[in-house]
Amino acid sequence: MIEPFDDTYFMRKAIQEAETAFEKGEIPVGAVIVIDDKIIARGHNLTETLNDVTAHAEMQAITAAANFLGGKYLQKCTLYVTLEPCQMCAGALYWSQISKIVYGSRDIERGCINLKTKLHPKTKIEGGILAEESSELIKRFFVSKRNLN
Repeated sequence: MIEPFDDTYFMRKAIQEAETAFEKGEIPVGAVIVIDDKIIARGHNLTETLNDVTAHAEMQAITAAANFLGGKYLQKCTLYVTLEPCQMCAGALYWSQISKIVYGSRDIERGCINLKTKLHPKTKIEGGILAEESSELIKRFFVSKRNLN
């Protein structure tokens, strides 16, 4: 059976990216950027691999999408990300003028919502898509890290 191209479908693709990050020992956050039901960019956390605090999944995906489109603005694009964007990523998303952000689980401490980070006025944000799956992957990652120490 062919899956419809809906928020759940694309969030599953973001979760696959998060699983790749998990396998690399990175905090498991994954992202995909979509335009016209087509994934044009993928990303997952690479902060440890690249020794770069800015190498979040969203930043990787924003760069890849801009390269794909040949321009810095991501109008008519939707970002699917497994964890609510942080302040840094929300700022980059603001400047990209992305049309929509769909996230899985909330980040109560570091997420853009509680920190009241402004998004572009035309950007819509929606959360809770496959939140349990996204949250469980992060919890499993930190449990495994604690057990190693």
